Amino acid sequence: MKKLSVIVPAYNEEETVEIFYNEFAKVERQMDVESELIFIDDGSKDNTLAELKKLQELHSEVHYISFSRNFGKEAALYAGLQKADGDYVAVMDVDLQDPPELLPKMVGIVEKGEYDAVATRRQDRDGESKVRSFFARKFYKWINKVSSLELVDGARDFRVMTRQMVDNILSMQERERFSKGLFNWVGFNTYYISYENRERVAGSTSWSFWGLLKYAIEGFISFSTAPLAFVTSAGVATCLLAILGAIIVVVRAMIFPGTSAFGWPSLAVIILFFSGVQLLSLGIIGRYIAEIYLEVKKRPVYIVKEEK
Repeated sequence: MKKLSVIVPAYNEEETVEIFYNEFAKVERQMDVESELIFIDDGSKDNTLAELKKLQELHSEVHYISFSRNFGKEAALYAGLQKADGDYVAVMDVDLQDPPELLPKMVGIVEKGEYDAVATRRQDRDGESKVRSFFARKFYKWINKVSSLELVDGARDFRVMTRQMVDNILSMQERERFSKGLFNWVGFNTYYISYENRERVAGSTSWSFWGLLKYAIEGFISFSTAPLAFVTSAGVATCLLAILGAIIVVVRAMIFPGTSAFGWPSLAVIILFFSGVQLLSLGIIGRYIAEIYLEVKKRPVYIVKEEK
């Protein structure tokens, strides 16, 4: 019998752990595979780990990994992928925004062999703030334009993958990870299932607007050099404007000799503008250099405090 490993990251999710397990148990019987649950406690500050230990004592198919501190969801996903040894590997959230009842269908499609992965996407963003929804859509639009990725708008991390696909994802060992991009970059045939957006079953999200913005920037930096191309273009345009300005000044001095200087407010604005362009350019270049700096130190993606 084939084995399905289900990776479930959790950060401060003491209220949802047991609820998630009960819902998963209902659909587990519908799948003709052996299942295991691998919870990743991402340095939770509440009783998430205690709840996981209770589950593990009662159910042999439940395993957990607890980090020494909060390393982030990407580190949790990476740890889960490394731990999972199933023929098929699923990734899903513990808050039930990823419907467990879709798992039997997803596993069934992968088992047929035509597809290497079955992923999910939200067909709407009901319940999400308009500002957050607007920027989310723009993110998918922009990253598809400036990179080789073809991310599906509304795509979730919730998916089922074959062993071959997971092994290839694990072969990419960068420290700063952007899983949505990695899932897409490795290729393989992927089938998408759409479903209506769902609210959390309990608790509150740990993702703030700024946290999501930082995550989006990480996606751009990891899979696109377009910001560097922008800096180059801005530099070229600045040089051309400077040459044009110099020509105008020389010609004006030749035609109107002895005229007094004028346009100090305009000059101040121009200086401020180009100073801003320089700082922006340095910031973009610095972000790429920071990525190199973090990678070459080769620090571990996560540190495990305990597991079972």
